[in-house]
Amino acid sequence: MKDFLKYVGATIVGLFVFSILAAIFGFISLIGMAASSNAKTSVESNSVLVMNLQGEIMEQAQDNWLGKITGNSFNQLGMNDMMSAIKKAKKDKKIKGIYLEAGLLQTDWATMQELRQALADFKKSGKWIIAYGERYSQPTYYLCSVADKMYLNPEGMVDWHGLAAQPEYYKDLFAKFGVKFSIFKVGKYKSYTEMFTEDKMSDANRTQLTRIVQGIWSHVCQTVSQARHISIPQLNQYADEITALDGGKKLMQKKLVDGLLYSDEMRALIKKKVGIDQDQPINQVSISDMNNSSDDDSGDNEIAVYYCQGDIVEMNSPSIDGQTSPQIVSTKVIKDLEDMASDDKIKAVVLRINSGGGDAYASEQIWHAVKQLNKIKPVVVSMSGMAASGAYYMSMGARWLVAEPTTETGSIGIFAAIPDMSGLLTQKLGIKFDEVSTNKNSTFSMSNPLPLARPYNAEESAALQQYVENGYALFRQRVADGRNLSVAEVQKVAQGHVFLGMDAIHLKLVDQLGGLDDAVKKAASFAKISNYYTDDYSQPESWFDQFLSETKGSGTLDGQLHEALGEYYRPFMLLRHMNQREVLQASMPYILNIY
Repeated sequence: MKDFLKYVGATIVGLFVFSILAAIFGFISLIGMAASSNAKTSVESNSVLVMNLQGEIMEQAQDNWLGKITGNSFNQLGMNDMMSAIKKAKKDKKIKGIYLEAGLLQTDWATMQELRQALADFKKSGKWIIAYGERYSQPTYYLCSVADKMYLNPEGMVDWHGLAAQPEYYKDLFAKFGVKFSIFKVGKYKSYTEMFTEDKMSDANRTQLTRIVQGIWSHVCQTVSQARHISIPQLNQYADEITALDGGKKLMQKKLVDGLLYSDEMRALIKKKVGIDQDQPINQVSISDMNNSSDDDSGDNEIAVYYCQGDIVEMNSPSIDGQTSPQIVSTKVIKDLEDMASDDKIKAVVLRINSGGGDAYASEQIWHAVKQLNKIKPVVVSMSGMAASGAYYMSMGARWLVAEPTTETGSIGIFAAIPDMSGLLTQKLGIKFDEVSTNKNSTFSMSNPLPLARPYNAEESAALQQYVENGYALFRQRVADGRNLSVAEVQKVAQGHVFLGMDAIHLKLVDQLGGLDDAVKKAASFAKISNYYTDDYSQPESWFDQFLSETKGSGTLDGQLHEALGEYYRPFMLLRHMNQREVLQASMPYILNIY
């Protein structure tokens, strides 16, 4: 028995020591990766910048340190890193060209458009771009069409099918659980709430969604037509023919690709292009390598680029899909903007926004902070994929608005969608309620606005509707003041209507079409400086913060439910965390699903 206890004790001690050593090793690995990521890289002659177009493009890169160690890292690309690498490659004489390795790329069309424009600008240097892929998704094909030549694996695929949008409707799903929604809104185009109350699109929503889909598709076809020398009617015909099922030879006949090569044949072609022997290795430079090469920033004045991506919230809260997603937290943004106002080296600020909005109260607070900063130094907004509803609201404090033609913006409207769970509680679960109170509306509380035992009565509903209309009037006034328009003029383009940037500029909702570089140049002109450099703010989480958020987790049951339901896990999370959001919402009228 003594020997048994001795062996058990030794095993426990061994496991404890092993755990400590593993933790130390992991910590050292994190430190090593952090140090290596910051190490300067020397670019050799005859190098090629390799851009692996696989994964999800975010506004700012976020290194998933824990994922790299565990092997569970989803490839996440930073738009800021990609743009910076392309600019540096254009200037670096040692870089001979860019090799685009096509894959499944997840992002919005405005981001693709801006990235493609940067690649087109790179070609002005006289250097080449070559694209290769085993499978071109439609967005990746659009991006890679900027290349001088496009190659495909002989058994590869080009998925060219046109655009479609499929809003989701959860009314019948929630009804199975005895849940209904009390809806209070202003604006016939403010269609976010339709997912809770309808089973198909309203006429207003169909009108605006049709324009968005057709507007983006028109731009895509026009761009690809010019690059590939294929007429727009032919491109539409190819989309109708389910081109994804065509073989390689047929894709060449359609001029969608220039050649069919295996990966080893592609390497041989690149070596010939660079001018090196076939037995020599290609000097490949990654995006991070390019950005870690010698810094070419110059100037005495700084223009701060402050990134705002995700839902607008007052404090950190779970995202709709239950995953860790970037958020625009008003308390943090306000503090950061106040710090920028007092930082003498910062001469102007560019707000880079990619958001469909969120809490109306938080949007109002950020608007005020932006306006106060703009009194001290110029603030210019650069709109990425979306800058709509609450994100458009917060932009009204800035001096100048720049949007891509395919940016989704506007959506001037307010709503409140409050779940009525009385059917779930009283009928499905059999819970009974009784009550004593001091006043006739004692059970109505804005700090906990979910009516548990009953739906809202007529008086409460009327009060909530007036509350929403007051919020809408304030939003509309902020736009009128920010855009130098009358309230009547704003009303004509309000009602929650979402516009593409190419339409918004004609409606005076934005000042200029362009990307981040255009916004930076405009900010410099407002600040009356010509010798300047840019610096990124709102940096991603540190590896330690990521470690803490990962170890918190979302619970075993949550994880299993998300794994089982996939994308359909979203409505359950939406319902579960709705009471953690503000009642008044300035959000996009739908979760846009364009593919």
